[in-house]
Amino acid sequence: MEIWINPACSKCRSALTLLDAEGADYTVRRYLDDVPSEDEIRAVLERLGLEPWDITRTQEQAAKDLDLTDREAWPRDASARARWIKTLAEHPKLIQRPIITADDGTAVVARTEEAVRDALAR
Repeated sequence: MEIWINPACSKCRSALTLLDAEGADYTVRRYLDDVPSEDEIRAVLERLGLEPWDITRTQEQAAKDLDLTDREAWPRDASARARWIKTLAEHPKLIQRPIITADDGTAVVARTEEAVRDALAR
Protein backbone atom coordinates (compact mmCIF):
# COMPACT_ATOMS: atom_id res chain seq x y z
CA MET A 1 0.00 0.00 0.00
CA GLU A 2 1.05 3.56 -0.60
CA ILE A 3 0.05 6.68 1.31
CA TRP A 4 0.17 10.14 -0.22
CA ILE A 5 1.03 12.64 2.50
CA ASN A 6 1.99 16.18 3.28
CA PRO A 7 4.23 15.91 6.37
CA ALA A 8 2.87 19.24 7.66
CA CYS A 9 -0.66 17.78 7.80
CA SER A 10 -1.85 16.49 11.18
CA LYS A 11 -4.28 14.03 9.53
CA CYS A 12 -1.37 12.57 7.57
CA ARG A 13 0.76 12.23 10.68
CA SER A 14 -2.14 10.55 12.52
CA ALA A 15 -2.62 8.10 9.65
CA LEU A 16 1.09 7.22 9.66
CA THR A 17 1.02 6.70 13.43
CA LEU A 18 -1.91 4.31 13.11
CA LEU A 19 -0.32 2.43 10.19
CA ASP A 20 2.86 2.03 12.23
CA ALA A 21 0.92 0.90 15.32
CA GLU A 22 -0.80 -1.77 13.22
CA GLY A 23 2.51 -2.91 11.72
CA ALA A 24 1.36 -2.10 8.18
CA ASP A 25 3.72 -2.43 5.24
CA TYR A 26 3.45 0.79 3.25
CA THR A 27 5.33 3.29 1.13
CA VAL A 28 5.18 7.02 1.81
CA ARG A 29 4.78 9.39 -1.09
CA ARG A 30 5.31 13.04 -0.28
CA TYR A 31 3.10 14.16 -3.11
CA LEU A 32 4.16 17.82 -2.91
CA ASP A 33 7.75 16.73 -3.68
CA ASP A 34 6.93 13.72 -5.88
CA VAL A 35 4.00 15.25 -7.75
CA PRO A 36 1.57 12.75 -9.25
CA SER A 37 1.08 12.90 -13.00
CA GLU A 38 -2.33 13.40 -14.56
CA ASP A 39 -2.41 9.65 -15.31
CA GLU A 40 -1.61 8.82 -11.69
CA ILE A 41 -4.35 11.15 -10.49
CA ARG A 42 -6.81 9.50 -12.91
CA ALA A 43 -5.82 6.08 -11.60
CA VAL A 44 -6.24 7.11 -7.96
CA LEU A 45 -9.61 8.68 -8.74
CA GLU A 46 -10.71 5.41 -10.33
CA ARG A 47 -9.54 3.49 -7.27
CA LEU A 48 -11.33 5.96 -5.00
CA GLY A 49 -14.51 5.94 -7.08
CA LEU A 50 -14.47 9.74 -6.94
CA GLU A 51 -14.22 12.71 -9.27
CA PRO A 52 -11.37 15.25 -9.15
CA TRP A 53 -13.55 17.95 -7.57
CA ASP A 54 -14.35 15.46 -4.77
CA ILE A 55 -10.70 15.42 -3.68
CA THR A 56 -9.94 19.11 -4.24
CA ARG A 57 -9.10 21.23 -1.23
CA THR A 58 -11.15 24.29 -2.18
CA GLN A 59 -10.12 26.29 0.89
CA GLU A 60 -6.46 26.41 -0.16
CA GLN A 61 -5.20 29.76 -1.45
CA ALA A 62 -4.47 28.28 -4.87
CA ALA A 63 -8.11 27.18 -5.14
CA LYS A 64 -9.25 30.66 -4.25
CA ASP A 65 -6.82 32.18 -6.76
CA LEU A 66 -8.18 29.86 -9.46
CA ASP A 67 -11.77 30.50 -8.31
CA LEU A 68 -12.51 26.77 -8.18
CA THR A 69 -15.76 27.32 -6.32
CA ASP A 70 -17.22 29.17 -9.32
CA ARG A 71 -19.35 26.41 -10.82
CA GLU A 72 -19.81 28.25 -14.10
CA ALA A 73 -16.07 28.61 -14.64
CA TRP A 74 -15.36 25.18 -13.12
CA PRO A 75 -18.32 22.87 -13.82
CA ARG A 76 -18.38 19.58 -11.99
CA ASP A 77 -19.17 17.32 -14.89
CA ALA A 78 -17.49 15.13 -17.50
CA SER A 79 -16.77 18.09 -19.77
CA ALA A 80 -14.46 19.64 -17.17
CA ARG A 81 -12.94 16.47 -15.68
CA ALA A 82 -9.66 16.67 -17.63
CA ARG A 83 -9.23 20.34 -16.67
CA TRP A 84 -9.71 19.53 -12.98
CA ILE A 85 -7.16 16.69 -13.18
CA LYS A 86 -4.64 18.93 -14.98
CA THR A 87 -5.12 21.56 -12.27
CA LEU A 88 -4.51 19.02 -9.48
CA ALA A 89 -1.30 17.91 -11.21
CA GLU A 90 -0.17 21.53 -11.58
CA HIS A 91 -1.18 22.44 -8.00
CA PRO A 92 -0.71 19.28 -5.91
CA LYS A 93 -1.39 21.14 -2.68
CA LEU A 94 -5.04 21.08 -3.79
CA ILE A 95 -5.18 17.28 -3.50
CA GLN A 96 -7.00 16.06 -0.40
CA ARG A 97 -4.79 14.09 1.94
CA PRO A 98 -3.86 11.54 3.04
CA ILE A 99 -4.80 9.08 0.32
CA ILE A 100 -4.07 5.41 0.89
CA THR A 101 -3.99 3.01 -2.03
CA ALA A 102 -4.99 -0.34 -0.58
CA ASP A 103 -3.61 -3.73 -1.53
CA ASP A 104 -6.91 -4.81 -3.12
CA GLY A 105 -6.69 -2.10 -5.80
CA THR A 106 -8.98 0.38 -4.09
CA ALA A 107 -8.09 3.59 -2.30
CA VAL A 108 -9.44 5.76 0.52
CA VAL A 109 -9.09 9.36 1.60
CA ALA A 110 -7.82 8.51 5.07
CA ARG A 111 -8.71 11.59 7.09
CA THR A 112 -10.19 9.55 9.95
CA GLU A 113 -9.00 6.59 12.00
CA GLU A 114 -11.97 4.64 10.63
CA ALA A 115 -10.85 5.28 7.03
CA VAL A 116 -7.28 4.16 7.81
CA ARG A 117 -8.60 0.99 9.42
CA ASP A 118 -10.82 0.44 6.39
CA ALA A 119 -7.73 0.60 4.14
CA LEU A 120 -5.89 -1.83 6.41
CA ALA A 121 -8.77 -4.30 6.20
CA ARG A 122 -8.74 -4.41 2.39
